[in-house]
Amino acid sequence: MKLFSKETYQERRNKLKKSFSGGLLLFLGNEESSSNFKDNWYPFRQDSSFLYFFGLNLPGLVAVVDLDLDVEIIFGDELTTEELIWHGEKPKLRDLAVQVGISQTRPMKDIGNYLKNGKQREIHFLPPYRPENTQKLIHWLNISGPRIPAEASEELIKAVVALRSIKSDEEIAEISRAVNTSVNMHRKVMMQAKPGMKEYELLGMVTAEAVAAGGNPSFLPIITVDGQILHNHNYSNTLTEGKMLLGDFGAESDMHYAGDITRTIPVGKKFSVVQKEVYDLVYFAHVSAIQALKPGVRFLDIHLLACKKLAEGLRDMGLMKGDIDDAVHQGAHALFFQCGLGHMMGLDVHDMEDLGEEYVGYTPSLKKSDQFGLKSLRLGKELEQGHVLTVEPGLYFIPQLMDQWEANNVHKDYINYGKLANFRNFGGIRIEDDFLITRDGSSLLGDPLESSTQELESLRNR
Repeated sequence: MKLFSKETYQERRNKLKKSFSGGLLLFLGNEESSSNFKDNWYPFRQDSSFLYFFGLNLPGLVAVVDLDLDVEIIFGDELTTEELIWHGEKPKLRDLAVQVGISQTRPMKDIGNYLKNGKQREIHFLPPYRPENTQKLIHWLNISGPRIPAEASEELIKAVVALRSIKSDEEIAEISRAVNTSVNMHRKVMMQAKPGMKEYELLGMVTAEAVAAGGNPSFLPIITVDGQILHNHNYSNTLTEGKMLLGDFGAESDMHYAGDITRTIPVGKKFSVVQKEVYDLVYFAHVSAIQALKPGVRFLDIHLLACKKLAEGLRDMGLMKGDIDDAVHQGAHALFFQCGLGHMMGLDVHDMEDLGEEYVGYTPSLKKSDQFGLKSLRLGKELEQGHVLTVEPGLYFIPQLMDQWEANNVHKDYINYGKLANFRNFGGIRIEDDFLITRDGSSLLGDPLESSTQELESLRNR
Protein backbone atom coordinates (compact mmCIF):
# COMPACT_ATOMS: atom_id res chain seq x y z
CA MET A 1 0.00 0.00 0.00
CA LYS A 2 1.51 3.28 -1.13
CA LEU A 3 1.13 6.24 1.24
CA PHE A 4 2.25 9.81 1.57
CA SER A 5 4.19 10.66 4.74
CA LYS A 6 2.30 10.53 8.03
CA GLU A 7 2.92 14.26 8.34
CA THR A 8 0.84 14.83 5.19
CA TYR A 9 -2.22 13.12 6.68
CA GLN A 10 -1.70 14.78 10.06
CA GLU A 11 -1.50 18.21 8.43
CA ARG A 12 -4.69 17.57 6.44
CA ARG A 13 -6.60 16.52 9.56
CA ASN A 14 -5.23 19.44 11.56
CA LYS A 15 -6.39 21.88 8.90
CA LEU A 16 -9.80 20.22 8.88
CA LYS A 17 -10.15 20.45 12.65
CA LYS A 18 -9.62 24.21 12.56
CA SER A 19 -13.01 24.56 10.83
CA PHE A 20 -14.88 23.17 13.86
CA SER A 21 -15.34 24.15 17.48
CA GLY A 22 -16.36 20.71 18.75
CA GLY A 23 -18.20 17.46 18.13
CA LEU A 24 -17.25 14.33 16.19
CA LEU A 25 -16.14 14.00 12.56
CA LEU A 26 -17.19 10.59 11.21
CA PHE A 27 -15.58 9.17 8.05
CA LEU A 28 -16.98 5.96 6.59
CA GLY A 29 -14.62 3.83 4.56
CA ASN A 30 -16.00 1.47 1.93
CA GLU A 31 -16.68 -2.26 2.13
CA GLU A 32 -16.10 -5.07 -0.32
CA SER A 33 -19.10 -5.21 -2.65
CA SER A 34 -20.37 -8.42 -4.22
CA SER A 35 -20.85 -8.72 -7.97
CA ASN A 36 -22.98 -11.79 -8.75
CA PHE A 37 -22.57 -13.79 -5.56
CA LYS A 38 -21.34 -13.02 -2.06
CA ASP A 39 -17.67 -13.91 -2.40
CA ASN A 40 -17.16 -12.64 -5.95
CA TRP A 41 -16.29 -9.03 -5.30
CA TYR A 42 -15.98 -5.99 -7.49
CA PRO A 43 -12.46 -4.50 -7.37
CA PHE A 44 -12.26 -2.66 -4.05
CA ARG A 45 -12.17 1.15 -4.16
CA GLN A 46 -11.77 3.13 -0.95
CA ASP A 47 -13.80 6.29 -0.36
CA SER A 48 -11.79 9.25 -1.63
CA SER A 49 -12.26 11.50 1.41
CA PHE A 50 -11.22 8.60 3.65
CA LEU A 51 -8.09 8.23 1.48
CA TYR A 52 -7.40 11.95 1.64
CA PHE A 53 -7.45 12.17 5.45
CA PHE A 54 -6.51 8.62 6.52
CA GLY A 55 -4.73 7.05 3.55
CA LEU A 56 -5.56 3.40 4.21
CA ASN A 57 -6.84 1.58 1.15
CA LEU A 58 -8.50 -1.26 3.07
CA PRO A 59 -12.14 -2.36 3.32
CA GLY A 60 -14.14 -2.26 6.54
CA LEU A 61 -12.70 0.83 8.20
CA VAL A 62 -14.34 3.79 9.95
CA ALA A 63 -12.49 6.79 11.33
CA VAL A 64 -13.52 9.27 14.01
CA VAL A 65 -11.95 12.61 14.84
CA ASP A 66 -13.15 13.51 18.34
CA LEU A 67 -12.69 17.25 18.50
CA ASP A 68 -13.62 17.58 22.18
CA LEU A 69 -11.25 14.86 23.44
CA ASP A 70 -8.63 15.65 20.76
CA VAL A 71 -8.29 12.02 19.71
CA GLU A 72 -8.31 10.33 16.31
CA ILE A 73 -9.35 6.68 16.05
CA ILE A 74 -9.55 4.16 13.24
CA PHE A 75 -12.08 1.38 13.85
CA GLY A 76 -11.55 -1.92 12.05
CA ASP A 77 -10.83 -5.60 12.60
CA GLU A 78 -7.62 -7.55 12.21
CA LEU A 79 -7.77 -10.64 9.99
CA THR A 80 -8.87 -13.85 11.68
CA THR A 81 -6.86 -17.06 11.30
CA GLU A 82 -9.43 -18.38 8.83
CA GLU A 83 -9.18 -15.19 6.76
CA LEU A 84 -5.39 -15.49 6.79
CA ILE A 85 -5.72 -18.94 5.22
CA TRP A 86 -7.48 -17.44 2.21
CA HIS A 87 -5.81 -14.06 1.93
CA GLY A 88 -2.37 -14.48 3.47
CA GLU A 89 -0.59 -12.51 6.15
CA LYS A 90 -1.27 -8.78 6.07
CA PRO A 91 0.20 -5.86 8.03
CA LYS A 92 -1.60 -5.22 11.29
CA LEU A 93 -4.12 -2.39 11.25
CA ARG A 94 -2.47 -0.79 14.27
CA ASP A 95 0.87 -0.68 12.41
CA LEU A 96 -0.69 0.79 9.28
CA ALA A 97 -2.50 3.39 11.36
CA VAL A 98 0.82 4.60 12.79
CA GLN A 99 2.01 5.22 9.21
CA VAL A 100 -0.77 7.79 8.74
CA GLY A 101 -0.27 9.38 12.16
CA ILE A 102 -3.06 7.56 14.05
CA SER A 103 -2.00 6.04 17.37
CA GLN A 104 -5.34 4.55 18.43
CA THR A 105 -7.24 1.71 16.74
CA ARG A 106 -10.29 -0.17 18.01
CA PRO A 107 -12.33 -3.15 16.79
CA MET A 108 -15.35 -2.36 14.67
CA LYS A 109 -17.74 -3.59 17.34
CA ASP A 110 -16.83 -0.55 19.47
CA ILE A 111 -17.95 2.11 16.99
CA GLY A 112 -21.65 1.90 17.86
CA ASN A 113 -21.14 2.59 21.55
CA TYR A 114 -18.59 5.29 20.84
CA LEU A 115 -21.05 7.18 18.69
CA LYS A 116 -23.90 6.49 21.11
CA ASN A 117 -21.91 8.02 23.95
CA GLY A 118 -21.19 11.03 21.78
CA LYS A 119 -24.78 11.63 20.68
CA GLN A 120 -25.22 14.58 22.98
CA ARG A 121 -22.63 16.24 20.75
CA GLU A 122 -22.92 17.02 17.06
CA ILE A 123 -21.78 14.18 14.79
CA HIS A 124 -20.69 15.40 11.37
CA PHE A 125 -20.71 12.96 8.43
CA LEU A 126 -20.51 13.24 4.65
CA PRO A 127 -23.42 12.15 2.41
CA PRO A 128 -23.14 8.39 1.78
CA TYR A 129 -23.33 7.07 -1.78
CA ARG A 130 -23.20 3.34 -0.96
CA PRO A 131 -26.21 1.59 0.57
CA GLU A 132 -24.18 -0.28 3.19
CA ASN A 133 -22.91 3.01 4.60
CA THR A 134 -26.43 4.39 4.67
CA GLN A 135 -27.47 1.34 6.68
CA LYS A 136 -24.63 1.90 9.14
CA LEU A 137 -25.73 5.47 9.74
CA ILE A 138 -29.34 4.35 10.25
CA HIS A 139 -28.19 1.79 12.84
CA TRP A 140 -25.55 3.83 14.65
CA LEU A 141 -27.27 7.23 14.69
CA ASN A 142 -30.91 6.12 14.73
CA ILE A 143 -31.75 8.24 11.68
CA SER A 144 -34.36 7.07 9.19
CA GLY A 145 -33.02 6.32 5.70
CA PRO A 146 -34.87 9.11 3.85
CA ARG A 147 -33.46 11.67 6.30
CA ILE A 148 -29.82 10.68 5.83
CA PRO A 149 -29.03 13.09 2.94
CA ALA A 150 -30.51 16.05 4.81
CA GLU A 151 -28.66 15.10 8.00
CA ALA A 152 -25.26 15.07 6.27
CA SER A 153 -23.11 17.90 7.57
CA GLU A 154 -22.95 20.90 5.25
CA GLU A 155 -20.21 22.27 7.50
CA LEU A 156 -18.09 19.17 6.95
CA ILE A 157 -18.83 19.09 3.21
CA LYS A 158 -17.64 22.68 2.80
CA ALA A 159 -14.53 22.10 4.91
CA VAL A 160 -13.56 18.98 2.95
CA VAL A 161 -14.19 20.67 -0.42
CA ALA A 162 -12.04 23.64 0.59
CA LEU A 163 -9.10 21.37 1.43
CA ARG A 164 -9.38 18.85 -1.39
CA SER A 165 -9.88 21.51 -4.07
CA ILE A 166 -6.34 22.90 -3.72
CA LYS A 167 -3.81 20.30 -4.78
CA SER A 168 -0.43 20.04 -3.05
CA ASP A 169 2.82 19.47 -4.94
CA GLU A 170 2.83 15.78 -4.05
CA GLU A 171 -0.76 15.44 -5.27
CA ILE A 172 0.11 17.19 -8.53
CA ALA A 173 3.01 14.77 -9.02
CA GLU A 174 0.66 11.83 -8.44
CA ILE A 175 -1.98 13.22 -10.83
CA SER A 176 0.74 13.77 -13.43
CA ARG A 177 1.71 10.10 -13.14
CA ALA A 178 -1.91 9.13 -13.77
CA VAL A 179 -2.13 11.50 -16.72
CA ASN A 180 1.07 10.11 -18.25
CA THR A 181 -0.37 6.61 -18.08
CA SER A 182 -3.53 8.02 -19.69
CA VAL A 183 -1.38 9.47 -22.48
CA ASN A 184 0.18 6.05 -23.05
CA MET A 185 -3.28 4.46 -23.17
CA HIS A 186 -4.45 6.91 -25.80
CA ARG A 187 -1.33 6.75 -27.93
CA LYS A 188 -1.59 2.97 -28.04
CA VAL A 189 -5.14 3.18 -29.41
CA MET A 190 -4.24 6.01 -31.77
CA MET A 191 -1.44 3.93 -33.29
CA GLN A 192 -3.07 0.47 -33.32
CA ALA A 193 -6.78 1.04 -34.06
CA LYS A 194 -7.68 0.01 -37.61
CA PRO A 195 -10.70 -0.88 -39.73
CA GLY A 196 -12.17 -4.28 -38.90
CA MET A 197 -11.36 -4.16 -35.21
CA LYS A 198 -14.08 -4.24 -32.55
CA GLU A 199 -14.39 -1.50 -29.97
CA TYR A 200 -14.02 -4.09 -27.20
CA GLU A 201 -10.57 -5.02 -28.47
CA LEU A 202 -9.49 -1.44 -27.79
CA LEU A 203 -11.19 -1.56 -24.39
CA GLY A 204 -9.00 -4.53 -23.49
CA MET A 205 -5.95 -2.68 -24.77
CA VAL A 206 -6.42 0.44 -22.65
CA THR A 207 -7.47 -1.50 -19.55
CA ALA A 208 -4.31 -3.59 -19.78
CA GLU A 209 -2.19 -0.46 -20.06
CA ALA A 210 -3.75 1.04 -16.92
CA VAL A 211 -3.38 -2.15 -14.90
CA ALA A 212 0.20 -2.69 -16.08
CA ALA A 213 1.07 0.75 -14.68
CA GLY A 214 -0.13 -0.34 -11.23
CA GLY A 215 -3.60 1.18 -11.26
CA ASN A 216 -6.89 0.86 -13.10
CA PRO A 217 -9.00 2.91 -15.49
CA SER A 218 -10.19 6.01 -13.61
CA PHE A 219 -13.72 5.47 -14.95
CA LEU A 220 -15.51 3.17 -17.37
CA PRO A 221 -13.83 3.95 -20.71
CA ILE A 222 -15.75 5.45 -23.62
CA ILE A 223 -14.44 4.00 -26.89
CA THR A 224 -16.88 4.37 -29.75
CA VAL A 225 -17.46 5.10 -33.41
CA ASP A 226 -20.78 6.60 -32.31
CA GLY A 227 -19.23 9.69 -30.78
CA GLN A 228 -22.54 11.55 -30.79
CA ILE A 229 -23.57 9.43 -27.79
CA LEU A 230 -21.95 11.31 -24.93
CA HIS A 231 -21.38 8.36 -22.55
CA ASN A 232 -21.34 5.31 -24.80
CA HIS A 233 -20.32 1.99 -23.21
CA ASN A 234 -21.52 -0.34 -25.93
CA TYR A 235 -18.17 -1.62 -27.35
CA SER A 236 -19.83 -3.93 -29.90
CA ASN A 237 -19.33 -1.82 -33.05
CA THR A 238 -16.82 -2.61 -35.76
CA LEU A 239 -14.39 0.11 -36.79
CA THR A 240 -15.02 1.02 -40.44
CA GLU A 241 -13.18 3.22 -42.91
CA GLY A 242 -14.61 6.72 -43.10
CA LYS A 243 -15.84 6.78 -39.50
CA MET A 244 -14.21 8.51 -36.55
CA LEU A 245 -13.27 6.88 -33.24
CA LEU A 246 -13.85 8.82 -30.01
CA GLY A 247 -11.88 7.66 -26.99
CA ASP A 248 -12.57 9.23 -23.58
CA PHE A 249 -10.66 7.39 -20.86
CA GLY A 250 -7.87 7.70 -18.36
CA ALA A 251 -5.89 5.93 -15.68
CA GLU A 252 -6.09 5.96 -11.92
CA SER A 253 -2.72 5.67 -10.20
CA ASP A 254 -1.98 3.17 -7.44
CA MET A 255 -2.78 6.02 -5.01
CA HIS A 256 -6.11 6.54 -6.78
CA TYR A 257 -5.42 9.91 -8.36
CA ALA A 258 -7.05 10.27 -11.78
CA GLY A 259 -6.24 11.23 -15.33
CA ASP A 260 -8.89 11.96 -17.99
CA ILE A 261 -8.14 12.54 -21.68
CA THR A 262 -10.24 12.47 -24.84
CA ARG A 263 -9.15 12.26 -28.46
CA THR A 264 -11.09 11.72 -31.67
CA ILE A 265 -9.23 10.10 -34.56
CA PRO A 266 -10.09 8.88 -38.05
CA VAL A 267 -10.56 5.12 -38.26
CA GLY A 268 -8.57 5.28 -41.48
CA LYS A 269 -5.44 7.28 -42.14
CA LYS A 270 -7.04 10.68 -42.67
CA PHE A 271 -10.05 12.77 -41.72
CA SER A 272 -12.49 13.58 -44.50
CA VAL A 273 -12.72 17.23 -45.54
CA VAL A 274 -15.86 17.79 -43.45
CA GLN A 275 -14.52 15.84 -40.48
CA LYS A 276 -11.37 17.96 -40.54
CA GLU A 277 -13.40 21.17 -40.72
CA VAL A 278 -15.47 20.23 -37.67
CA TYR A 279 -12.43 18.89 -35.79
CA ASP A 280 -10.47 22.10 -36.40
CA LEU A 281 -13.42 24.06 -35.01
CA VAL A 282 -13.42 22.02 -31.80
CA TYR A 283 -9.65 22.30 -31.60
CA PHE A 284 -9.84 26.11 -31.90
CA ALA A 285 -12.41 26.25 -29.08
CA HIS A 286 -10.15 23.97 -27.02
CA VAL A 287 -7.11 26.21 -27.49
CA SER A 288 -9.17 29.37 -26.81
CA ALA A 289 -10.46 27.95 -23.53
CA ILE A 290 -6.98 26.89 -22.43
CA GLN A 291 -5.59 30.35 -23.09
CA ALA A 292 -8.29 31.84 -20.84
CA LEU A 293 -7.46 29.68 -17.81
CA LYS A 294 -6.13 31.66 -14.86
CA PRO A 295 -6.97 32.42 -11.22
CA GLY A 296 -9.92 34.74 -10.65
CA VAL A 297 -11.73 33.85 -13.88
CA ARG A 298 -15.04 32.03 -13.62
CA PHE A 299 -14.97 28.70 -15.41
CA LEU A 300 -18.55 29.49 -16.42
CA ASP A 301 -17.20 32.37 -18.51
CA ILE A 302 -14.57 30.14 -20.10
CA HIS A 303 -17.31 27.63 -20.93
CA LEU A 304 -19.35 30.40 -22.58
CA LEU A 305 -16.26 31.55 -24.48
CA ALA A 306 -15.81 28.05 -25.89
CA CYS A 307 -19.53 27.93 -26.75
CA LYS A 308 -19.20 31.19 -28.66
CA LYS A 309 -16.17 29.93 -30.62
CA LEU A 310 -18.07 26.77 -31.53
CA ALA A 311 -21.16 28.73 -32.54
CA GLU A 312 -19.15 31.15 -34.68
CA GLY A 313 -17.58 28.23 -36.50
CA LEU A 314 -20.95 26.57 -37.01
CA ARG A 315 -22.23 29.85 -38.45
CA ASP A 316 -19.30 29.91 -40.88
CA MET A 317 -20.25 26.37 -41.91
CA GLY A 318 -23.84 27.48 -42.48
CA LEU A 319 -25.34 25.43 -39.65
CA MET A 320 -26.09 28.39 -37.37
CA LYS A 321 -27.18 31.94 -38.12
CA GLY A 322 -28.14 35.22 -36.52
CA ASP A 323 -26.51 37.06 -33.64
CA ILE A 324 -24.09 34.59 -32.08
CA ASP A 325 -24.02 36.27 -28.67
CA ASP A 326 -27.81 36.00 -28.51
CA ALA A 327 -27.71 32.43 -29.80
CA VAL A 328 -25.33 31.36 -27.03
CA HIS A 329 -27.26 33.29 -24.39
CA GLN A 330 -30.47 31.52 -25.46
CA GLY A 331 -28.70 28.13 -25.58
CA ALA A 332 -29.16 27.47 -29.29
CA HIS A 333 -25.62 26.10 -29.59
CA ALA A 334 -26.61 23.28 -27.21
CA LEU A 335 -28.09 21.41 -30.16
CA PHE A 336 -24.43 20.67 -30.96
CA PHE A 337 -22.72 21.03 -27.54
CA GLN A 338 -24.96 19.54 -24.87
CA CYS A 339 -22.47 19.15 -22.01
CA GLY A 340 -20.13 21.23 -19.89
CA LEU A 341 -16.62 22.32 -20.84
CA GLY A 342 -14.92 20.45 -17.99
CA HIS A 343 -14.78 19.45 -14.34
CA MET A 344 -12.50 19.33 -11.32
CA MET A 345 -10.21 16.28 -11.09
CA GLY A 346 -8.15 14.66 -8.32
CA LEU A 347 -8.87 11.58 -6.22
CA ASP A 348 -12.07 11.31 -8.26
CA VAL A 349 -12.17 11.82 -12.00
CA HIS A 350 -15.15 14.12 -11.31
CA ASP A 351 -13.57 15.35 -8.12
CA MET A 352 -15.78 15.20 -5.01
CA GLU A 353 -18.94 14.72 -7.07
CA ASP A 354 -20.35 12.66 -4.19
CA LEU A 355 -20.30 15.82 -2.05
CA GLY A 356 -22.52 17.80 -4.44
CA GLU A 357 -21.80 20.02 -7.43
CA GLU A 358 -23.35 23.00 -5.64
CA TYR A 359 -20.44 22.86 -3.17
CA VAL A 360 -17.63 21.71 -5.47
CA GLY A 361 -18.31 23.68 -8.64
CA TYR A 362 -20.50 26.56 -7.53
CA THR A 363 -20.94 29.06 -4.68
CA PRO A 364 -23.90 30.56 -2.81
CA SER A 365 -23.72 33.56 -5.15
CA LEU A 366 -23.33 31.46 -8.31
CA LYS A 367 -26.03 28.83 -8.79
CA LYS A 368 -26.19 26.15 -11.47
CA SER A 369 -28.29 27.02 -14.50
CA ASP A 370 -31.32 24.94 -15.44
CA GLN A 371 -30.87 25.72 -19.17
CA PHE A 372 -30.39 22.69 -21.42
CA GLY A 373 -26.66 22.19 -21.96
CA LEU A 374 -25.56 24.74 -19.40
CA LYS A 375 -27.10 22.71 -16.58
CA SER A 376 -24.55 19.98 -17.37
CA LEU A 377 -21.61 22.28 -16.52
CA ARG A 378 -20.13 20.77 -13.35
CA LEU A 379 -17.75 23.66 -12.64
CA GLY A 380 -18.70 27.33 -12.83
CA LYS A 381 -16.95 29.16 -9.99
CA GLU A 382 -13.81 31.29 -10.02
CA LEU A 383 -10.61 29.35 -10.56
CA GLU A 384 -7.90 29.34 -7.90
CA GLN A 385 -4.23 28.51 -7.95
CA GLY A 386 -3.95 24.80 -7.20
CA HIS A 387 -7.18 23.74 -8.91
CA VAL A 388 -6.88 20.78 -11.28
CA LEU A 389 -9.48 20.53 -14.02
CA THR A 390 -10.25 19.27 -17.50
CA VAL A 391 -11.04 21.22 -20.66
CA GLU A 392 -13.16 19.24 -23.13
CA PRO A 393 -15.18 21.06 -25.78
CA GLY A 394 -17.02 19.01 -28.38
CA LEU A 395 -19.58 18.97 -31.17
CA TYR A 396 -22.18 16.21 -31.33
CA PHE A 397 -24.71 15.63 -34.10
CA ILE A 398 -27.55 13.66 -32.50
CA PRO A 399 -30.30 12.80 -35.02
CA GLN A 400 -33.04 12.34 -32.40
CA LEU A 401 -32.32 15.72 -30.82
CA MET A 402 -32.09 17.44 -34.20
CA ASP A 403 -35.47 15.98 -35.22
CA GLN A 404 -37.11 17.00 -31.95
CA TRP A 405 -35.86 20.58 -32.08
CA GLU A 406 -36.78 20.97 -35.75
CA ALA A 407 -40.29 19.54 -35.22
CA ASN A 408 -40.86 22.06 -32.41
CA ASN A 409 -39.13 24.99 -34.16
CA VAL A 410 -36.70 25.33 -31.26
CA HIS A 411 -34.29 28.24 -31.84
CA LYS A 412 -35.32 28.43 -35.51
CA ASP A 413 -33.85 31.95 -35.68
CA TYR A 414 -30.38 30.59 -34.95
CA ILE A 415 -30.26 27.14 -36.58
CA ASN A 416 -30.35 26.29 -40.28
CA TYR A 417 -32.30 23.06 -39.98
CA GLY A 418 -32.32 22.55 -43.74
CA LYS A 419 -28.55 22.01 -43.72
CA LEU A 420 -28.47 19.42 -40.93
CA ALA A 421 -29.41 16.45 -43.13
CA ASN A 422 -25.83 16.01 -44.27
CA PHE A 423 -24.70 15.60 -40.64
CA ARG A 424 -27.18 12.94 -39.45
CA ASN A 425 -24.49 10.25 -39.59
CA PHE A 426 -21.53 12.46 -38.75
CA GLY A 427 -21.06 11.35 -35.11
CA GLY A 428 -19.26 13.48 -32.56
CA ILE A 429 -15.87 15.03 -31.80
CA ARG A 430 -14.40 15.81 -28.39
CA ILE A 431 -10.90 16.88 -27.27
CA GLU A 432 -9.88 16.84 -23.60
CA ASP A 433 -6.75 17.56 -21.59
CA ASP A 434 -5.96 18.13 -17.90
CA PHE A 435 -4.64 21.36 -16.40
CA LEU A 436 -3.27 22.84 -13.20
CA ILE A 437 -4.21 26.44 -12.44
CA THR A 438 -0.97 28.29 -11.65
CA ARG A 439 -0.25 31.73 -10.22
CA ASP A 440 -0.49 33.46 -13.61
CA GLY A 441 -2.35 31.00 -15.82
CA SER A 442 -2.31 27.24 -16.26
CA SER A 443 -0.01 24.38 -17.13
CA LEU A 444 -0.73 21.13 -18.94
CA LEU A 445 -0.48 18.10 -16.69
CA GLY A 446 1.50 15.16 -17.99
CA ASP A 447 3.23 14.70 -21.31
CA PRO A 448 1.69 16.39 -24.36
CA LEU A 449 -0.47 14.13 -26.53
CA GLU A 450 -1.03 14.70 -30.24
CA SER A 451 -4.20 16.74 -30.73
CA SER A 452 -4.23 18.73 -33.99
CA THR A 453 -5.49 17.10 -37.19
CA GLN A 454 -1.98 17.29 -38.65
CA GLU A 455 -0.46 15.57 -35.60
CA LEU A 456 -3.16 12.91 -35.49
CA GLU A 457 -2.94 12.08 -39.19
CA SER A 458 0.86 11.91 -38.93
CA LEU A 459 0.53 9.43 -36.07
CA ARG A 460 -2.11 7.39 -37.92
CA ASN A 461 0.19 7.10 -40.94
CA ARG A 462 3.24 5.74 -39.11
